[in-house]
Amino acid sequence: MSAGDEAGKQRHIPVLAAEVLEYLVPAAGPSRIVDGTLGYGGHSALMLGKNPEVRLLGVDRDDDALAYAREVLAFAGDRATLVKGDFSDMAARAAEAGWRSADAVLLDIGISSPQIDEARRGFAHRFDGPLDMRMDQRRPLTAGRILNNSPFEELVRIFREYGEVEGAASLARAVVARRAERPWLYTSELAELCERVLPRPRRGGLPSPTLCFQALRVAVNDELGELERALEAAAGLLAPGGRMAVISYHSLEDRLVKNFFRTEAASCLCPPGLPICICGHQPRLKLVTRKPVTPGDEELAVNRRSKSAKMRVAEKL
Repeated sequence: MSAGDEAGKQRHIPVLAAEVLEYLVPAAGPSRIVDGTLGYGGHSALMLGKNPEVRLLGVDRDDDALAYAREVLAFAGDRATLVKGDFSDMAARAAEAGWRSADAVLLDIGISSPQIDEARRGFAHRFDGPLDMRMDQRRPLTAGRILNNSPFEELVRIFREYGEVEGAASLARAVVARRAERPWLYTSELAELCERVLPRPRRGGLPSPTLCFQALRVAVNDELGELERALEAAAGLLAPGGRMAVISYHSLEDRLVKNFFRTEAASCLCPPGLPICICGHQPRLKLVTRKPVTPGDEELAVNRRSKSAKMRVAEKL
């Protein structure tokens, strides 16, 4: 690990930390908490530190993150169990640890600062590195493989659906034309193409390479599919009265979480206008936060990357 990588990890600041502690961690008494997106252990360290009776199961598919989190959470001893896996598999990982249920589940869907800042991972357009973007380095699919092999129509879909890229077709066309001459290898090449092909962002909007890189990262790691499966797994794993908190960073994720919570909190899913309910739906959750919780000015002053974070919390009935 380079000095730069180490410094990046030390600078990693967990988002909405005070709010996570408030909603998920009791001040005293035993509690079993699943951190389904362990990352570099920031949230988990705070949750284990707040209450000495908390036992935590941390799940992550990134080997680098797991190795670092083991050091960060060493103070908790056997109260912390860390395992490799997709966060959608949290119920299976909990069963392997002997947990029948959990009192709280945390999902922080964003990419961590150390991952962004490590050029070799290929997540950021600000650093030149390989077009990788895999959370799990054992998986074969990389951003480069998508760019070099996906049909034009699939590239358009990825850029449009996952990045909401304005000019998705133009970008996909340019990607295909370029790969006919030489393969896509480096992030700097893609960032330059985005700047050249895509329209300038509206005032206050994200840079076009950011949206393009987001789209590829979501596709490489099946992030929306993972989130859908993880929400269902978390709802099933929670004990009655248990809470789940989900922190998301862009509209696609937040919309998915909001719709899941609304559906699971609804007493009826019948179409409007029916005289009686015929769907038989039974709510599993109740909404703890009617609107998403966002960072306050104090947090934004010390962690500008938290700006887009939104947290929604629900409780198991």
